[in-house]
Amino acid sequence: MARWTDEFRRGWYGISQPSLLFGAGFAVLCLALATAARWSLSLIRPELAFTLYFPAVLFATAFGGFRIGLATTVAGGVLGTVLAFGEPQADSAKMVLLLIYVVVSGLIIWGTQHYRSIASHHRQISKRLTEEETYRKLVVDELQHRLKNKLSTVHAVLRQVLHNQPQVWASIDGRIRALSATDDLIARADGSGCELRELLLSELGPYGHVRFTLDGEALFLPAKLAVSFALIFHELATNAGKYGAFSSPVGLLQVSWSVAGDRLTVVWDENEGPPIGTVGAPGFGTKLLNAALRPFDGNTEIAFLRTGVHCTLKCRIPRDVA
Repeated sequence: MARWTDEFRRGWYGISQPSLLFGAGFAVLCLALATAARWSLSLIRPELAFTLYFPAVLFATAFGGFRIGLATTVAGGVLGTVLAFGEPQADSAKMVLLLIYVVVSGLIIWGTQHYRSIASHHRQISKRLTEEETYRKLVVDELQHRLKNKLSTVHAVLRQVLHNQPQVWASIDGRIRALSATDDLIARADGSGCELRELLLSELGPYGHVRFTLDGEALFLPAKLAVSFALIFHELATNAGKYGAFSSPVGLLQVSWSVAGDRLTVVWDENEGPPIGTVGAPGFGTKLLNAALRPFDGNTEIAFLRTGVHCTLKCRIPRDVA
């Protein structure tokens, strides 16, 4: 019984084609119900020879496909012609009704089969996307695992090399641990999201908490938006450490954010960094900054001022967390 129920469910939803016997049995059931309805209605109104077989054709086609639908159409035409309940109709009138029945049934079969093919196509696309997403998560998890192992190896090697220089080791140890914590936070954000302030603290922490200020109310970011901002902040912080405010002993960074409706604006403002020279051709980092927020109707504006890099990030927060 459970097997038949599962086969019926899979056939009805178009997941798989039911067996010929099962499809024929369902068509017979539909025809029997239509014939019983014909007999019942004939007691209170004139005979409906073919009308009540239209639903039978529809349901049989939706369940078993166009071949079962054609067989149901033929069987319904025969039953409507042979069986007569109530006063018999003239042969000419019945032939006209039969012709109408065949044409309408053909349209029903075509429309239903067309819908089944579209639904099947979209189901295949959905299945492929699900498989690709599963594979992507597997690859990302493996990369995160390897990155964490490599970071642990680097941490152990540096600790061994610098065991006679505790002051140098103390300054490096905290930054390596902060980097590891940032990677863990991004991994968690990919599944459930995180607070914007927590994301910034994790990314900027290795550069020293006295080097930056954060200004904004508590704001929770959904998973995909949180990952996008994690990539952006990592790129901006890396550039600040190489060329910007964090590369200078007196450089400072201020990050502020505000929300208006469902729009989020984040301002990244560096000060007291080294003079910015000629800006080269856009690299991967610049392309990442320009593209990361597009899925959220966002954009990135970057200005290279004398005081340092000034970046404005704007995007839409999904409504379920706005």
